[in-house]
Amino acid sequence: MMSDGPLPWVGGCRCGQVRIKITKAPLLTMACHCTGCQKMTASAFSLGAVIPADGFEVTSGEPVVGGLHGPNRHFHCGYCMSWVFTRPEGIDWFVNVRSTMLDGGEATTPFIETMTREKLPWVTTPAAFSFEGFPEAHEYDLPVKAYQERSSL
Repeated sequence: MMSDGPLPWVGGCRCGQVRIKITKAPLLTMACHCTGCQKMTASAFSLGAVIPADGFEVTSGEPVVGGLHGPNRHFHCGYCMSWVFTRPEGIDWFVNVRSTMLDGGEATTPFIETMTREKLPWVTTPAAFSFEGFPEAHEYDLPVKAYQERSSL
C-alpha cells in the first residue's frame, strides 16, 4: 500500500531534472514481471502506482520516450535516463508512475501483479491479484474496487 501521507505527493528522476506531482490517490499499486521490465530495471520486476490521469502532472523537465516506443510509452529523464512513468495506449484514464520515483515511495507494496507468465521462478509478491498477461481495461475494475475498499479501512 502507498503511504497514507497527505496529497500532493511529489517525486522525480534520479538527477532531479524531471519532477512530478500527484494530486489524486492511486487507484492501485502493482508489480510487472514482464521481461521488458526486468531488463529496464535490472531487477525481477518493476513497481508502479496507477494514478488517475487528471491527478498526475510533470512539474519540471521534459520526459522523453524510451524503452518501448510502441503502444506502451515509457517516459524517462533525457539526462539520467531514469524510467519515471508509463502511459499505456488505450487506457488514457491512468498513468503508471514508477512508485520508487516518488519521494517517500519506498514502502510501496504491489496490490496486483502482471505478466506472471514471465516472472522469475523464485519471485513472490504479496499481491492480492495476479494476471498471467497484461490486463484488459475492464479487468482493472475488480482490483481497483478492492484496493479502494482496503485503502479506506
